[in-house]
Amino acid sequence: MEQFFVDLLKEYGYIILFFWSILEGELGLIMAGVLSHTGDMNPYLAIFVGGLGGFTGDQIYFYIGRYNKKYIHKKFAKQRRKFAIAHLLLQKYGWPIIFIQRYLYGLRTVIPMSIGLTRYSALKFAFINLLSAWAWAAITIIPAYIFGEEILKVITYMKEHWYFALPVAAIFLASVWYFFYKVEQKVLEKKLKLRERINDI
Repeated sequence: MEQFFVDLLKEYGYIILFFWSILEGELGLIMAGVLSHTGDMNPYLAIFVGGLGGFTGDQIYFYIGRYNKKYIHKKFAKQRRKFAIAHLLLQKYGWPIIFIQRYLYGLRTVIPMSIGLTRYSALKFAFINLLSAWAWAAITIIPAYIFGEEILKVITYMKEHWYFALPVAAIFLASVWYFFYKVEQKVLEKKLKLRERINDI
């Protein structure tokens, strides 16, 4: 089964990378970097395709926000807080938030939809989004390409010692979640303080 998956990646790597980048991202880009290291993929083409996939995914989210407002209000009613944070970030930082939204855990799909809900220029969003997607792909694939041998050793070790790797991975993911949760809380606190000041005037 494992060999079948590897052979599938080698034969249809760029197609899989494109659709994987639409749906998720980093893991697929890391795998593309490792396959580039082993000579099964071209790193430049992998960056181009991976970035294009990431761009396509965010464009889809943007146009869902632009043309399906009722659907979003109904489907994402429980995530209103995240949409409020996304609007606040866009108002405060402007276009750079589009460039870095891929690195904001928990907001990477909300921000494009949130921007789509506004009157923000679709052309400007697409241009910044495309540059951001290619930068994101390069930043992820190049290190995986350079350190491909070390990554393969880690993967082999994890397969042999899965009982040790699973708790470490769980702790790492929990730490990432907690970090971004605290960031989210700070943003909300600032928003509440701003509202209080406005009400006091």
